[in-house]
Amino acid sequence: MATIFSKIAAGEIPSYKCAEDENFYAFLDINPVTKGHTLVIPRKEVDYIFDMDDEHLAAFQVFAKKVAVAIRKAFPCKKVAQVVLGLEVNHAHIHLMPINSEADVDFHKHVKFTDEEMKEIADKIYKEFKK
Repeated sequence: MATIFSKIAAGEIPSYKCAEDENFYAFLDINPVTKGHTLVIPRKEVDYIFDMDDEHLAAFQVFAKKVAVAIRKAFPCKKVAQVVLGLEVNHAHIHLMPINSEADVDFHKHVKFTDEEMKEIADKIYKEFKK
């Protein structure tokens, strides 16, 4: 059975797309910690990031780096944090969050945006990704 993330990448469930290629997909977290909080996933279902073969894991990180560069350009910040937890959805994923301090990475605090704001945020990242 396909995970919710596989369904999102396949377009079966709507998402705020930030970046994609044939192997990976990036979209806004629907419960963001920061403005621009993006999830990066492999299209191929793998439950645990460290179960990925070395070549696919390396490509995954390179794709995530390109997304992080786009996020930083879209939303200037000191750094883009990369967090891997992976307990809520059994599909490998990376959280990318623009931050100005470590305190910005607090999964107990969330920010809310309207649908229109989410579209604008995703479009801004996607535009930078495509450059």
